[in-house]
Amino acid sequence: MLAVASVVAAVGTATGMLSALGEESGGGARPAVARTTAVGSTAVGSTAVRTTASLPRKKTPSRSPSASAAPAPKPSPTPRRATATPNAPTARKQQSPRLYHHPDSQVADWVRAHPDDPRAAVIAHRIADRPAAVWFADFTPATITSRVRDVTSAALAQDRVPVLVPYAIPNRDCGGASQGGAPDLAAYDGWIDAFARGLGSGEVIVILEPDSIAQSGCLSAADRAARFASLARAGRVLKAAGPRTRVYYDAGHSGWNPPARQAALLRQAGARSGKGIFSNVSNFRTTADEITYDRKVLDALGGPASLGAVIDTSRNGNGPSANGAWCDPAGRRIGQAPTLDTGQARIDAYLWVKLPGESDGCKGTAGTFTPSYAYDLASS
Repeated sequence: MLAVASVVAAVGTATGMLSALGEESGGGARPAVARTTAVGSTAVGSTAVRTTASLPRKKTPSRSPSASAAPAPKPSPTPRRATATPNAPTARKQQSPRLYHHPDSQVADWVRAHPDDPRAAVIAHRIADRPAAVWFADFTPATITSRVRDVTSAALAQDRVPVLVPYAIPNRDCGGASQGGAPDLAAYDGWIDAFARGLGSGEVIVILEPDSIAQSGCLSAADRAARFASLARAGRVLKAAGPRTRVYYDAGHSGWNPPARQAALLRQAGARSGKGIFSNVSNFRTTADEITYDRKVLDALGGPASLGAVIDTSRNGNGPSANGAWCDPAGRRIGQAPTLDTGQARIDAYLWVKLPGESDGCKGTAGTFTPSYAYDLASS
């Protein structure tokens, strides 16, 4: 997509995250492919039940599951310097013990394979040991239920909350680096039905289709309306199948669409019937800017007062680069640790949707784990 992040096999995104692998991966979920985003997209990467890298996108950040790639961060249309606000968090929070940490990922694989590498301890402690999203970016209807269930059942056994990213909407990333997904909306609806059957009874956070709303401008009016109807349906199906499932819809990020415009799109996609919105996937916008932006979007969206927002803080520790670069920009760092306790009104969680260290395509192959990039993010 243009400015957010998700993982797709042939996509380019600049976000890292966990993703679910395809049939050949044995039903796990792992981060593997990264994608690149320009104005507001994400990238995805993946393998069955492991953390996957995201694909680089030409618009904004991205992410993806195994066998597919996650969207990469897209350059915002008008890069802005983050300004401090009274509501901005002032200190890093400890990661929440309630979020599920999937043990299988590209970064974990690398740490296990390189115990003597001088960078391994820092990467393990600051990245591999943190809970991250699990991406499902490959269109594999026959195995998606079991792969989702593998993650949700493991999380339930630990009384933890998993973060899942379905990323298979048709015309994903508008045909860009993270292109892919289901062949049509009818097939996608069936895939979502199968995805929902794996949710179970535990608490689950679903980041529904990064970039699918913020980056919908490439579609005709008719195709956009059809996509939004399918997303609204997906939200209903996921909620009905998982009584404790919290579905969040794509709000892009603070450098993409104006709040009122994004809220209008979200309303058309049925977001008011979900748990809220998500922002900054595979991007670098500061947490303070995202808090302000998300609250404005929620105010404009209307709906129940219980609607909240979740923010991807995986790589926003230093905010966006001064020149607006989105592809593995230098000088970035990991952001606040994932937590369900933000201390901020209407901000439900800080999550790592894009897994740090999965390249957007400049410091390594898009969607793959790049230790030098991970170390720079973790040690800067």
